Amino acid sequence: MIKGKVHKYGDNVNTDEIIPARYLNTTDHEELGAHCMEDIDAEFVNKVRPGDIIVAGLNFGCGSSREHAPIAIKAAGVSCVIAKTFARIFYRNSINIGLPILECPEAVDGINAGDEIEVDLDTGRITNLTTGRSFQAKPFPPFMQQLITAGGLINYAREVTGNR
Repeated sequence: MIKGKVHKYGDNVNTDEIIPARYLNTTDHEELGAHCMEDIDAEFVNKVRPGDIIVAGLNFGCGSSREHAPIAIKAAGVSCVIAKTFARIFYRNSINIGLPILECPEAVDGINAGDEIEVDLDTGRITNLTTGRSFQAKPFPPFMQQLITAGGLINYAREVTGNR
């Protein structure tokens, strides 16, 4: 179960807006997180708290295929992203690094910036605690839930093979 405050964005938020290209000379997760969303929301890193949730419109994560974008989001403390749709490579990269993401257009339309929401990843249930409204996203199949719980594909592979 995930619970957090909403930071809301519109359609077509691209990977260069999530983490500007000028910071791609590092693989340090904390450094990437420190610059997350800064070109479209300069105060994001000052406002976000561990566990908070990003809610966005259509085609979130479009643009280049870099894994830096979901890494920056996760490193900034965001626990989940809910969008109407995701760019396919961003979707896969998010799962690969263990960032939970859900597609639910109705939830995006029924949630505002600053709302407190709760997300049950097992069932796909999204509850807006501010308004009392609930929404249903399609939950991940068990295998993908295991990847996310493990913290991503590499950690999952280490657990399965016993190579820590």
